[in-house]
Amino acid sequence: MLTAPKDVCLITLANGPITVDITNIGCSIMAIHAPDRHGVRQNIVAGYSDPLEYRRNPFYFGSVIGRYVNRIGGACFPFGGRIIRLSANENGNQLHGGFEGFNKKVWRVSDHYHKQSETGVLFDYTSPDGEEGYPGNLQVQIRYTLTRNSELQLHYRAVTDKPTPVNLSNHSYFNLSGFAVPHINDHVMTIRAGVYAEKGQRNLPTGRLLPVQGTALDLRSPRRMGEGIDKLTADRGFDHHYVFDGGSAPDGRDVRDGCKPVAEVYDPSSGRLLRMSTDRPGVQLYTAGWWAGPIRGAHAAPYGRHGAFALETQAFPDSPNRPEFPNTILRPGEVYETKTIFRFTIK
Repeated sequence: MLTAPKDVCLITLANGPITVDITNIGCSIMAIHAPDRHGVRQNIVAGYSDPLEYRRNPFYFGSVIGRYVNRIGGACFPFGGRIIRLSANENGNQLHGGFEGFNKKVWRVSDHYHKQSETGVLFDYTSPDGEEGYPGNLQVQIRYTLTRNSELQLHYRAVTDKPTPVNLSNHSYFNLSGFAVPHINDHVMTIRAGVYAEKGQRNLPTGRLLPVQGTALDLRSPRRMGEGIDKLTADRGFDHHYVFDGGSAPDGRDVRDGCKPVAEVYDPSSGRLLRMSTDRPGVQLYTAGWWAGPIRGAHAAPYGRHGAFALETQAFPDSPNRPEFPNTILRPGEVYETKTIFRFTIK
């Protein structure tokens, strides 16, 4: 279904037991309705009920982030013998693409289709040379596909006419209880990552990858999220970049062997289980520790601290300033292409 007040539209993907509402402002996922163990369908992501609310969206609810998700330190990076300066929108850094990143753009709906096994929508946007300081005209496509076996597939593709950093992700916040439980402390999470990127000042990586073993960040075995949240007081919970096992190859940008399963989250209260696969080298796990309420959204009750979690699949933060990290510079003639899959089941 498409409704379009002026240039803004709402798209609903429906396939099997899952429905997904998306607006072309930021390619933002507004709602994912999924059944619990009793067949009751609830919206399991934070968001707004009105697409126009996504023009402000200070928490990046459900949006595509770009050109660069996470932080670029000092809002600048060296390239080709000079310093490229970006817009600084967070403590001197650039966060999530700047003041008017991809999450604020009204994307063009270039295709909307329904087949026997899948339904989907394709968005595109051309980011002009110099936008938020980035060099090059970057042509981007985002495709959302909902399959009959309850998979939501996110495909990203981009090409450029000048070398530029590219690191795209989606910033959906999940509460698998459908926000019937206002926090995610009892969610049980597994992330197949033996190391994480150490953080220094201003939430920037130091360049060191440290083992999770023996720390509150160890999620290699299923763990109740509240246990880690209670111990990570400096960050008000999880706000860390995990490097997947085998994910620190010299170039983590391109699709090679396809997606691999990297994370699972289970909510005992509803029975909902989220499985995530990706070809990205890592993920930023954020448990909404800096939500300051009440935050009003599509659900009846306001959103509060630790009310949801985000799994932002991505290349490493601040890679343009970290030669020891995998490359994120896209060059003319190359194709940036990546995929993340969320699968919704019952346990």
